[in-house]
Amino acid sequence: MSSPAQIAANQKNAQLSTGPTSETGKAKSSLNAVKTGLTGRTVLLPSEDVASYQAHIDRVFSFWEPCDDTERALAQTVADTEWRLLRIPSLEAGIYALGRLEFKEKFAGEPEAVRASLIEAHTFLTYRKDLNNLSIQESRLRRIRENTSLALYEVQEERRKLINAQVNQAAEALQDAKRAGKPFDLDEFGFEISMDQVEDRVLDWIASRERNSTRPLAAWEQQLRSEVAARLASRKKAA
Repeated sequence: MSSPAQIAANQKNAQLSTGPTSETGKAKSSLNAVKTGLTGRTVLLPSEDVASYQAHIDRVFSFWEPCDDTERALAQTVADTEWRLLRIPSLEAGIYALGRLEFKEKFAGEPEAVRASLIEAHTFLTYRKDLNNLSIQESRLRRIRENTSLALYEVQEERRKLINAQVNQAAEALQDAKRAGKPFDLDEFGFEISMDQVEDRVLDWIASRERNSTRPLAAWEQQLRSEVAARLASRKKAA
């Protein structure tokens, strides 16, 4: 997630120029944004709202739930790329707004309905390069988003596989310790998993064995169930 310092830096960069004040100047700033707003390092433009940007970042991070620096960096890239993609429709509208201002005196002898269409067409022909650039940048940004999203998914999938393998290994050891009546210390494994995850896995295995076998549960299985249930009840009461 973007830190307050990063957002402040984006704001500061965006506000280094106070921007144009005339209507034509404001419209031309949209044209400049076509060249810089989709490719520049500054994520926020002067006209954009910091709170809206932060809300957008929060939604992306809530969806991906990154867990380490690598995942957070990838999620940030996805979010910033999507932010730039969301900017494209307003940039296109800005180009046509510029055309309506710049060419408002043209085709004066034509009927008003026809004249509006002629101005739109003239705007397209005049700024065709910039409009085409918008399309090119949109395709580029979509590729970046798709590739980064895929990379983030793969990183998270590898993490999930690693955690699953660690939980299975620790759960097997917990079962063996319970059967033998020996103590179990999860810290000895050096895994970044919780005891709750390990016990839940063992309880899942116990439930599976119970469903698929007629034999009664072993004493250690019943004891583990009771211990976990007691802890859960204690936590619920404390909360």
